Amino acid sequence: MRVPFNRVEARSAASSARATLALLSTSVGTGGLAAAAASPGLLALVDQHAAAVRESLDGDRRPLSAAALAGYAEGVRAAALEHGWQPPGAPVDWSEPDWLLTRLLAVCALARSLGTPVPGPLPRV
Repeated sequence: MRVPFNRVEARSAASSARATLALLSTSVGTGGLAAAAASPGLLALVDQHAAAVRESLDGDRRPLSAAALAGYAEGVRAAALEHGWQPPGAPVDWSEPDWLLTRLLAVCALARSLGTPVPGPLPRV
């Protein structure tokens, strides 16, 4: 039996987007969103970044999607890596996060606000 190509591609793209957002949520979102909930200053900063991400993705005219958020996060991260940014090797100090981590945390906040839940981290093998 043959499966139409467009059905396979859509499922793969959706799975890839969810996986990207799950990884981002694990590495940045869990601790960062908890820190933002405890710090009004960080929460305001994340809200500002979330508004900028939404505007960048034309989110005021069409609904945000997991695919759009995942693509945005991957693009921001790739550009930062090209310019020498290194992911933190230790837990993030959310008292003074850099621009990139705040932007990625905003993506996590937006992903959490979507109607479909972001899957949790994969179990360790």
